[in-house]
Amino acid sequence: MLASMTDTKMTVQKSKRLAAVDLGSNSFRLEIGRIEHGQFYRTEYLKETVRQGNGLDDNRNLTPQSMQRGWDCLARFGERLAGFAETEVRAVATQTLREARNRDEFLGPGMKMLGFPIDVISGREEARLIYQGVAQALPNTQERRLVIDIGGRSTELILGQGHQPIQMESYRVGSIAWSMRYFTDNQFTKRSFQVAEIAAKAVLDEALMIYPRDQWDTAYGSAGTVNAVVDVLVAAGWPAGSVTQEGLDWLQDKLLLAQNVDRLKLAGMREDRKAIIGGGLSVLRALFDLLGIRRLEQASGGLRHGLLQDMFGNGQQHIDLRDHSVERLAAKFGADPVHGQRVGRVANTLFKQVVVGTADQRVTRKLTWAAQLHEIGSHISHSDSHKHGAYILDNADAMGFALTELHKLSQLVLGHRGKLRKLEADFEDAMFVQQLLVLRAAVALCHARRDPDLKGVSLLRDAKNARQFKLKLSNGWVKAYPQSAYLLNEESVAWQKTPWSLEVVVG
Repeated sequence: MLASMTDTKMTVQKSKRLAAVDLGSNSFRLEIGRIEHGQFYRTEYLKETVRQGNGLDDNRNLTPQSMQRGWDCLARFGERLAGFAETEVRAVATQTLREARNRDEFLGPGMKMLGFPIDVISGREEARLIYQGVAQALPNTQERRLVIDIGGRSTELILGQGHQPIQMESYRVGSIAWSMRYFTDNQFTKRSFQVAEIAAKAVLDEALMIYPRDQWDTAYGSAGTVNAVVDVLVAAGWPAGSVTQEGLDWLQDKLLLAQNVDRLKLAGMREDRKAIIGGGLSVLRALFDLLGIRRLEQASGGLRHGLLQDMFGNGQQHIDLRDHSVERLAAKFGADPVHGQRVGRVANTLFKQVVVGTADQRVTRKLTWAAQLHEIGSHISHSDSHKHGAYILDNADAMGFALTELHKLSQLVLGHRGKLRKLEADFEDAMFVQQLLVLRAAVALCHARRDPDLKGVSLLRDAKNARQFKLKLSNGWVKAYPQSAYLLNEESVAWQKTPWSLEVVVG
C-alpha cells in the first residue's frame, strides 16, 4: 500500500499543472494553476453564476432549465480543461446536488461535458476541504480557529487549530434557500429579516453547544456571502478584511432603505448577488448573535483551495483519510478486522486473475475497502447484515469519500451475499461486476473464517465472451473442501439471473 501511495504522490508532484472545479449552489468555479518549486500558483480562475440552488422544484428535482445552465457551464470548463490528465483535475459538487433526487440525470451528461469525474461530497467532507483551503493561506500557528462558509444552500462551521480541523458540521441553511423562502418577490422588510434570522437560529441552534465562544480565538469567513458583505462594506469606507456587528447593522439598514432588489444600488454589490444578499445577511447575523462573534476576519482560501491541497500540497491526505474512515467505520460497528483483511486478500487475488492488463490500484483499493466493511451490518442483524451495512454506508459521513464512492461501496456490501436482483447497480458496469463477483467468491471461500487453500482454484474470463467467467476447481480441492465447493456452485446459480455468467468447472 505504501508503494501505491508513493507512486500516486509522485505522479501528482511531477505534474506541472492542477485544476479544481467547484460546483456550488450559486456558482460553478474553475481554478487552474502551475506547480513551481513545490508551490502552487494560480494562472486562471473562471466563475459562472449558475444558480442551481434555486433550480430545485417542490419534489427536490433539478428543473430542466437549471440542468441546462449547469451543462452549458461545464461544457465551457471542459473545453478549457482539454488535454489535462485525470490526475490533474478534481471536481466536486455540494449541497444542491446532495439534495437533488435526479442528480444522476444531471451528472451523467455533466461528466461527459467536463471530461472528468464529478464527486458529490458530504457536508462534513465539504467542511474539511473548506478548512484545509482556509488554513493553507494562514500561518501555521496554534491559534484556535472558527471557520464559517455560508453557501447557497448550506453553511459549514469548522473548529480547528493550525492546519488541523477538529470539529466539522454542515447545516442546511444558505443565501439562496433563505432568500427564496423569506424574501419573496425580492422585498426587504423588517419582518422578513426578523423571521429569516429566527429561522436560521432554529437550524443553527445546536452549533452553540459545538462551537462555544471559549473554544476559539479568531473567527474567519470564507467565500460567498462573507466576500459579498466585505466588498460592500469596503466600498462604503469600512476597514478592509473584516466584518463587525456594526457593519452588518449598517448593511441591513441600506437594504431596508432600498425596500427591494430592483432599487438596491450599493457600490461593491455585484448584480448576481443582489437577489440573494437578504438571505445571506440573515444567516450571517444569526451566526454573529448565536456564537457571540464580534469580528469576522475575511479568509482568502476556500473549498477549491482545499481540493488543490488534497491533490498536491498535502500529498496523499485524501487517500489516507479514506483508509482511516474505513478503519473507523469497521471498528465502530464491530467488524472483525482480521476477517475483513482475509476476504480482501482473496478477492484481490481472484481479481488479478480476470482483469485485463495490470489491476488499477484505485479499483483494488475499493475492493479492499468493501471487504473490510462487508460485515458492518452484523452489529445490527446477522440475517440481514448486508442490507444494514449498505444502509450505513449510504448514510455515513466518511471523511475523504464522495457520496458516489460510498454508494458504490454500499452496493458491493449489499451484494456480497444473497440474491443479485436486489441491487440497484448497473450490470453494464463491467468493472463493478468484476469487483462484485470476486468479492462474493472470496466471502464464500472464507466462510470458515480462516485463510482458504487457493492452490486448486483459478478464475478465468472467457476469451470470446467478456461476460462469461469460469471458476476451475481441481478434483482434489473439491474433495478436501466440499462445503466451499457447494457454496461456489450456489454462486454459479445466482449469476444465472443476470446478464453475466459464472461456470464452475471441476477437473
